[in-house]
Amino acid sequence: MTTREIITIAVIGTRQPSPEEAKLAEEVGRELAKNGVVLVCGGLGGVMEAACRGACLEGGLTIGILPGNEAKSANRYVQIPIVTGMGYARNAVLVKSAQAVIAVGGGYGTLSEIAYALDFKIPIVGLNTWSFSRNNRVDKSIIRVRNAKSAVNKALKLVKGK
Repeated sequence: MTTREIITIAVIGTRQPSPEEAKLAEEVGRELAKNGVVLVCGGLGGVMEAACRGACLEGGLTIGILPGNEAKSANRYVQIPIVTGMGYARNAVLVKSAQAVIAVGGGYGTLSEIAYALDFKIPIVGLNTWSFSRNNRVDKSIIRVRNAKSAVNKALKLVKGK
């Protein structure tokens, strides 16, 4: 398989998810792995760890783009830790490393990743995440879905241009 054939999708979200968000993230990770997609995330806990756990349980590959200086800070399900020493600036690297983004819940760090994805024109699929309005009109930049399977299917369609 060449690098052109590899699909990489980022999963972003809070380090303190609700039980529902953690479950959704794990299901997203499982679905990504079932579809042969490489999961890339921020490599820490919460949504990131749940998604990586799901991917690992299905035999998938996980990459963590870490904000700090040590690979050992990655959650135990990250198979390939990438140490940046960049703090939150690593969010740009994370998003640019993906062909699509799936946001599960999220705080302000997730919001910054969403902003980068929008600016870089990388499609975003959202589960229980941020929504926007502009000039009192709903902004539909984030494609809203209700479950993990729909999130992965939609992200894959957007990546493949279908």
